Amino acid sequence: MAKTEWPGWWEWELELTPHVLKRMLDRRFTEVDLRRMLQGATAYGPDVCEGRFAIDTRHKSKPWQVIVEPDDDDLLLVAITAHPVETR
Repeated sequence: MAKTEWPGWWEWELELTPHVLKRMLDRRFTEVDLRRMLQGATAYGPDVCEGRFAIDTRHKSKPWQVIVEPDDDDLLLVAITAHPVETR
């Protein structure tokens, strides 16, 4: 992922899905953590699901990705999930 010039939807209000709320519990992060991850994002690119984007960031000094989907109708940035990135 090399894109660092953020698109217009980057400034839209954040909406959380039930899926990401469940992942917060499973992966032990909060909404505040998620918002900090997005504030500290370094790059983005297309996700495997069309219309979604993978945001590169860090959480607790480790690489993470946040998957988002811009909602053009309501001008919302919908957080789908967030997960640590496996490094080798």
